[in-house]
Amino acid sequence: MKAFRKEVLVAVLILALAIVCGSGIQFLLTLQEIHRADQAADVLISETLTAVADYGNAERERCAAAAERMASLPQVKQQRLDDLHLELLMIVNPWSPLPEGYAPELATVVGDYLMDSRCAALAWQMIQDCSAYSGGLPMICSAYRTQEDQQMLYDNKVIRVMLEEYAPYEEALVRAAAEVALPGTSEHQLGLAADIIDEIYPYLNNFQETMPTQIWLSEHSPEYGFILRYPNGTSEITGIIYEPWHYRYVGEKFAREITARGITLEEYVAWRRGR
Repeated sequence: MKAFRKEVLVAVLILALAIVCGSGIQFLLTLQEIHRADQAADVLISETLTAVADYGNAERERCAAAAERMASLPQVKQQRLDDLHLELLMIVNPWSPLPEGYAPELATVVGDYLMDSRCAALAWQMIQDCSAYSGGLPMICSAYRTQEDQQMLYDNKVIRVMLEEYAPYEEALVRAAAEVALPGTSEHQLGLAADIIDEIYPYLNNFQETMPTQIWLSEHSPEYGFILRYPNGTSEITGIIYEPWHYRYVGEKFAREITARGITLEEYVAWRRGR
């Protein structure tokens, strides 16, 4: 009996030792797996950091090469490039009046409506395509304006504010300027802007944005070089109320960039100058 108990005890001890050894081996194998994973992670991190550093170096070299090429351009050519940018991106707003004596070369868009000759045909093509594909009835209600035209519109707005809102004359002048630009500060005098509305709803108010014409133009106007000039919520930047009908020509390249960034012309020009 004692011999049997001894054999059982030995067997139990052997079994316990086997379990302990097995657990130890499994533990060691787990540690090895963790170590291998750590090594793989270290390699991945190292490769990623190297790739980022290489990209940064390449980008810096590219920018330096571009700057060197620009610096090597003759001064006359540099000035010509700057003038091209300034001409298409010219800002006219309450704080930046139209240059004295500015006189655009005009061409007919449709009927009596004129625009700068560089964009008149594009504006008409955009309106035709909008009519064909939007389901709306687009029409121009204002394009190029002379100084006299703008003065008449502004004076009429001042009178309406006084009559309809019972505002004193001095206050009416300020309120009117938020909706109708002061003479000399209107983009319409540049010849690069047009007010396009939908005949289904021919009223100049915010509901215009829901019309098929405006929905289509907001998406496709950059393809023709136009931007929605006064987006909603930007009055403090542009100095003009939200106008979902006012489109400004800046050229296709600039129009696509401005629209893609979701910024105003003022912000875009500031960004370009700061690059």
